[in-house]
Amino acid sequence: MDQNTTEPLMPLNIAVLTVSDSRNETTDTSGGLLVEKMQLAGHRLADKKIVIDDIYKIRAVLSDWIADDITQAVLITGGTGFTSRDSTPEAVRPLFDKTVEGFGELFRQVSLQQIGTSTIQSRALAGLANKTVIFCMPGSTNACRTAWDDIICSQLDSRHKPCNFVAQLKNLDTVTCKSRS
Repeated sequence: MDQNTTEPLMPLNIAVLTVSDSRNETTDTSGGLLVEKMQLAGHRLADKKIVIDDIYKIRAVLSDWIADDITQAVLITGGTGFTSRDSTPEAVRPLFDKTVEGFGELFRQVSLQQIGTSTIQSRALAGLANKTVIFCMPGSTNACRTAWDDIICSQLDSRHKPCNFVAQLKNLDTVTCKSRS
């Protein structure tokens, strides 16, 4: 990761949403891992919730975070597969102002090394809504670790060069992406 360590990290307010019909706060290892990882990176937990895999319950929670003045990033785990109950992409995609096409593509590329061709069954996606960046990843703890460690952590780090998402987020006074030269 290319970052300027002389600049201080700009801590973000990040919410974590677990989409699951079976998890609770005790058994939510994926949501717990994301909270731990983002706090260790220097960010603040804005909120954490668990909702059943229902399009409208997902949208209700996410819409509140998108509309508030606090939440700058959202990490969603679960509901990105192909079972009849997996509905995170259908719930989230209509809320995006812009889609981050590269996130799903890169997540599947990185995952290929770990789980082989089964990575095509991941519908990981990301986008921006009301200056809030939203990352949706599978519900497995290993998938969340991969997404955070290999992609999301650097993209939520204001020091990462040449570009990161911090300059695009609400309630921040930052410089936009610097030249790649």
